[in-house]
Amino acid sequence: MAIRLSTARLAAAVANEGGIGLIAASGMEEWELRSEIRLARKLTNGKGIIGINCMVAARAFKHLITTAAQEKIDLIVAGAGFSRDIFAVGREYGVEVVPIVSSVKLAKISEKLGASAIVVEGTEAGGHLGTQQSIKELVPEIVAAVHIPVIAAGGAVCGADVAELLKLGASGVQMGSRFAASEESNGAPSLKEFYLKMTKEDVVQIDSPVGYKGRAILNPFAKLSLEGKAPKPVTCDACLKHCKQNFCIIRALTRAQQGDVDTGLVFTGANMWKIKEILPVKEIFRRIKEEVAAVAD
Repeated sequence: MAIRLSTARLAAAVANEGGIGLIAASGMEEWELRSEIRLARKLTNGKGIIGINCMVAARAFKHLITTAAQEKIDLIVAGAGFSRDIFAVGREYGVEVVPIVSSVKLAKISEKLGASAIVVEGTEAGGHLGTQQSIKELVPEIVAAVHIPVIAAGGAVCGADVAELLKLGASGVQMGSRFAASEESNGAPSLKEFYLKMTKEDVVQIDSPVGYKGRAILNPFAKLSLEGKAPKPVTCDACLKHCKQNFCIIRALTRAQQGDVDTGLVFTGANMWKIKEILPVKEIFRRIKEEVAAVAD
């Protein structure tokens, strides 16, 4: 949901419906993150749960999570790598820590270090992938291995998907694609239109400079990446701790967020092609709840 796809408006809308709204902090400046957190609080009248999600791979990771903690964020979610720093920051500021993991080993380590919950991400997720194993296989394994809440992530775009993951033992479900394609998402209109035009065959995995596979939509930029011909950085902002420099990911994601779906990198979940409408968050929640209830009946 980075760069700047999930900002205060989307996070607040989700929180106002009873969900946990996450601001995607990766790529933001510290002042910008403070501003987004304060705006989200204003839009929720100080109620609801607001968190941030930040890439461990980002060079500014510790500064960003510390900034969020100082702003009394409710929780910090962190993926694209694993960090022990996050637990120290959580303890110092009294903030809940929720790592994103894709293995039983990291789930157990997270619990031992003091995680309040874990997000378990399967291969169906959008963006950076820590595994090629399905979320439907991972959830039962990890639920059996830990005693903290397990939030399932990857592939859920409707209430039936949510119900299935809850039935597998998850305590909750994290959804990205469905909310990227919402009215409150900070993506440009042309990006949202691009989501609706994609097909199942357009879902590919590219090699990200971060060092992980990245699930994306097949567009001209992704095609160049798959062929090893993506434009290499001319200048470097040193935004990552370690970068393969096969292309500049922060600029590629920014171009997509701003509506350039030809030279931008468009991350996607495996099932985003099933989404056929851009809806307000309120309606998305209404449909999810209705569909979950129908499955329960």
